[in-house]
Amino acid sequence: AVATVFAKYITRSSDIPAIEITFFRFLIGFFVSFFYIRKHGDSFKPAQWRLVLYRAVFSFTALILFFYSVQYTSVTNANMLNMTYPVFVFIIAPLFWKQKIKWFSVIFLFLTITGIYLVIRPDFSHVNIGDIWGLLSGIVAAFAVITLSIAREHDSTAIIVFYLMVFGFILNGIMMIPSFIMPHGIQFIHLLASGAFGVMGQTLLTIGYKTINARTGSMISSSRIVFAAILGFTLFSDPLNLSIITGGLLIVGSIIGISLLHYNKHL
Repeated sequence: AVATVFAKYITRSSDIPAIEITFFRFLIGFFVSFFYIRKHGDSFKPAQWRLVLYRAVFSFTALILFFYSVQYTSVTNANMLNMTYPVFVFIIAPLFWKQKIKWFSVIFLFLTITGIYLVIRPDFSHVNIGDIWGLLSGIVAAFAVITLSIAREHDSTAIIVFYLMVFGFILNGIMMIPSFIMPHGIQFIHLLASGAFGVMGQTLLTIGYKTINARTGSMISSSRIVFAAILGFTLFSDPLNLSIITGGLLIVGSIIGISLLHYNKHL
């Protein structure tokens, strides 16, 4: 949540694009994951290149979409819409393992869609493109989580994260070149802070999942919505009306409900 606050400071006060913000996150993440693997003496060669690559592509895409969402919509909306991914995971995952989709997971999907509608409140004559990016980031993030779950059966989390950062660092760098704007003064500090807090959040999440199960982790991580709403309202005067609050509660409630369903042994 704090990472998105610094990203919003950058996009509000300068012409620096979201693609440049994500580059610093991949850059910092690359060095952190590289030195972690070196310190533990692990091999840099993954057992399943294809799965690691799929995970990198989906995660990279989800992160790019998310930060473009932060650029064009509120911190509150971007985080709420991105955090819909646990619900989409439980809808999409059975298709990968050839299982039937349980009827009660469809109910949570309906509640999530209702929450999304209340958060976005489209009038269909104008829809905020940032809200669309945020929703798409949540859907793509679901595929990223599923491919991570499959990839972890063959490779360690450290290796998977490292190649995500390598992939992101290279591709993001290439994509950034045409629109690169040299940061100055406080802008550079904000870029580093956004990247550092993002990597820190991912690292703490990974450590946390070592001591708690996926259901509990999903419920706890959904608290990012609450933190983002408070920070967005306090620092940027993000709208926090009854519609957004109700929509947020429906999304959080759906995440908690779907997290209690453990019909898929892989997740």
